[in-house]
Amino acid sequence: MTTRPRRRGLRRSRQLFAAFLVEQTHPHRFYSELAADSLDLLREHTGLSGRTVLDVGAGPSEFARAFREAGARYVPVDHDATVPSVRDGGVVGDALRLPFADGSVDIVFSSNMWEHVPEPEAVADELLRVTRPGGLLFLSYTNWLSPWGGHETSPWHWLGGERAIRRYERRHGHPPKNRVGETLHRVSVRQGLRWARAADADVVAARPRYLPDACAAILRAPGLREVVTWNLLLILRRR
Repeated sequence: MTTRPRRRGLRRSRQLFAAFLVEQTHPHRFYSELAADSLDLLREHTGLSGRTVLDVGAGPSEFARAFREAGARYVPVDHDATVPSVRDGGVVGDALRLPFADGSVDIVFSSNMWEHVPEPEAVADELLRVTRPGGLLFLSYTNWLSPWGGHETSPWHWLGGERAIRRYERRHGHPPKNRVGETLHRVSVRQGLRWARAADADVVAARPRYLPDACAAILRAPGLREVVTWNLLLILRRR
């Protein structure tokens, strides 16, 4: 069962950004709000009860809880066996070689994983491969030139990723978890849009994930979109 699309305005954006600011100190708050918001986005295009949801790049247990409470058959996949949701009945796997048959999953969900893989388009192809015809692929990621593109080294990544890493090491006494060229890669809004338009799927949503609906027009401004988007959301329906 789908729900009527609702208009997302400044109030929602303020709530998400307020939760984002305490991600390190109160992660449960941030990921709970992000999971609830993600399910709301999906419900505009598909029902969740009884659907198989493959979460690729799974991490926070809040997503597992939200999908299961919605009645979905939730299957988390990650390369790291220590990830909480994977330890709790998930699958250890490589996003480039998912251990699932073609067209076997109702919904493939991937939140903030694309910027952490060296071959993002190949991974996106693999996500779409396991999505059944008529099923949905939910893909969102933080683009490199956004304010949070360097993750914990932001906004100094705007002066160069390697320089941002050195600054972080001087300040904290240890390297950051997200290191450009190793565990973090320079992906763009253009890159995601170009892949989506060429895919064997219909794009049912393309917008900045955290911003109001009115900001979707930013995606038509090539330079501006790379800085303002912050996080790109793509929802595709496989043909």
